[in-house]
Amino acid sequence: MRLLEKARLEDMNSSHSDIVLNWRNQKHIREVMFHDRMISPEEHRTWFDRVQQDKQTIVKIFYLENNPVGVVNFTNIDAENRKCNWGFYIGDPNAPKGSGTLMGYLSLDFVFEELNLHKLCAEIIGFNARSLHYHEQFGFRTEGILKEHILKNNQYADVIVMAIFDKEWREQKSNVQHRIEGMRI
Repeated sequence: MRLLEKARLEDMNSSHSDIVLNWRNQKHIREVMFHDRMISPEEHRTWFDRVQQDKQTIVKIFYLENNPVGVVNFTNIDAENRKCNWGFYIGDPNAPKGSGTLMGYLSLDFVFEELNLHKLCAEIIGFNARSLHYHEQFGFRTEGILKEHILKNNQYADVIVMAIFDKEWREQKSNVQHRIEGMRI
């Protein structure tokens, strides 16, 4: 079975709530998020209820071989200008290497093929070299730097603004597909 056939994105629902809270509170995830404090169950419930009602937000759970392993958020969905932002993480600490690439592929395909958007935007904390490299591998380009934009560990950190356009994704898609076909998960 091809690797892409083992992976899917599914709308987040109440059955995912506990696992997403657990993922959001893992130290290695909090360290690279804009808000890095522990999230209480009440705060999580409020967030969950809000995103379920928000017409400009879609939250998907990434499944690999029928196991939930990550989450991807599409926010500020602007149908008129055909753009949105995204954020994501692999939450399952035992997820196989390459899971993030699969999730990214499915996510970009969702944005550009299903939602028919023109632009996908990302904001990455400047010290998160791993995420910057990840975005570059998909074809994202830096559009700007928000200097000393957020306070992390009592120090101000830059935020790198990146984006990819539908045309660029279509040019990159087969390269990413080829990389995925060469992975062993």
